[in-house]
Amino acid sequence: MTPILETQNLSKAFFGIAAVQDVSIQVGQGQILGLIGQNGAGKSTLMNLVGGVVQPDSGTMLYQGKPYAPRSPADATHARIAFIHQELNLFTNLTIAENIFIEGFPTRGRGPFRLIDRAAVRSQSRAVLEEVGLDLSPDMVVDRLSPGERQLVEIAKALYLDASLIILDEPTTSLTTRETDKLFGIMRRLRQQGKALVYISHILTDVLAIADQIAIMRDGLLVTQEPAENFDVNRMIALMVGRSIEQLYPPRTSKPSREKLLELSGISARGIVQDIHLTIHQGEVVGLFGLMGSGRTELARMMFGLDTFEQGQIAVNGSSLTRTSARQSIRNNVAFVTENRREEGLLMNINIADNIALVSLPSFAAALTQIIKQRDMVDAVQQVAGALQLKSGNIVVQPAKSLSGGNQQKVVVAKWLLSQPTVFIMDEPTRGIDVGAKYEIYSIIDQLAAGGSGVLFISSELEELMGMCDRILVMSRGEIFGAFTREEFDQEAILRAAFRETSNGSNGSNGA
Repeated sequence: MTPILETQNLSKAFFGIAAVQDVSIQVGQGQILGLIGQNGAGKSTLMNLVGGVVQPDSGTMLYQGKPYAPRSPADATHARIAFIHQELNLFTNLTIAENIFIEGFPTRGRGPFRLIDRAAVRSQSRAVLEEVGLDLSPDMVVDRLSPGERQLVEIAKALYLDASLIILDEPTTSLTTRETDKLFGIMRRLRQQGKALVYISHILTDVLAIADQIAIMRDGLLVTQEPAENFDVNRMIALMVGRSIEQLYPPRTSKPSREKLLELSGISARGIVQDIHLTIHQGEVVGLFGLMGSGRTELARMMFGLDTFEQGQIAVNGSSLTRTSARQSIRNNVAFVTENRREEGLLMNINIADNIALVSLPSFAAALTQIIKQRDMVDAVQQVAGALQLKSGNIVVQPAKSLSGGNQQKVVVAKWLLSQPTVFIMDEPTRGIDVGAKYEIYSIIDQLAAGGSGVLFISSELEELMGMCDRILVMSRGEIFGAFTREEFDQEAILRAAFRETSNGSNGSNGA
């Protein structure tokens, strides 16, 4: 198969740390290459080199048989290479159509009298939105879209560009199973059209299902590139981490007590959530499952005080609250790991140490002067970063934006761990994290519960909820439609509850 892209001994280092070392891969025309590896293995950096986001320190590339050395993302776009980043790059203040056509709008008229052809913009936008199954107006502002809908807009944008090579970096992290199946159908159709695709994902079963070739990276090096039929999940994991992982979930080391740490009573907000009753006990891990649009994230934001609710009460450690705020939640030892780490979880341009210490800064201030005890702070930060096996350079110097997506997520978790919360709300905490790092997060969740904290674990991956939780609550259209204890866990029954659309006597009270 003719290579559409070939890298030859590419290398790139950041802050003295090698991110990519002498990597040589090939992507054939009409082929899907699955690219896998742990967080920090160099996958995204390698693709950023191809996309012109950064330039290599050494090595060369060939694209369609010719030397290729992009100096900017615009060069890659001009070469008809589309890059769908793990962290979405949409302009949230613009409409869907404006984002799709940001590289150039269709026009009508001639010379200085040329005007944007709004009718063509809308019709062409609707056409590519239909291809990805997104039934939204092209005039809708992106800020109003959910993370999953934004991901589909990125994919629609790549389809409009008619790229010869499409790089998809964790494209399914915000998608439902139905949307993922639709995306794979699109990818297969593009492959039949002779397009080349690079698919980066931590969901190894998805990689096996869609890829023709699989390339595995570890610590910046290419371990191997082989046909997909040569792999199973166990071999992929062993090559990724350099060892075999015998189990995906750590054994739970504690059981919940009867003491209530967090209790929601009749929480409602018109059109968002309705009559939510939910209790988290000391030492308990409660899973919250639901499809995109079910209201899970909106409920979590209300619990932490980021969004308001119209009716109901929230009790934290026995104290009832009719109104909440993020500041008040922090004072009440409630933590919130947001699903949107880039815009809400991190200060991207600030160093790693300051990001981790952000919530806990008052505890490092001198009593009289309120001056931060820098050495004490850095020592504490390094301890929690080490516990999460954060891969970075000097955390006092290196900015959060320079980390891989998975290591950025570890910084978000570390920030809250340092504050020692009694209630931990975690919204998709393992999204975009490799199998080894997931185990570390799971172990932290178990340790939190064993230490007496209560955890609300929100996830789109039902398997991990069943592997880690004491109870699972199921949301659909803003209501809780079912509650399952560990003894009652049944994947089919939980999914049936998630697909329900109207209440039938099995709603709010099930959440308790």
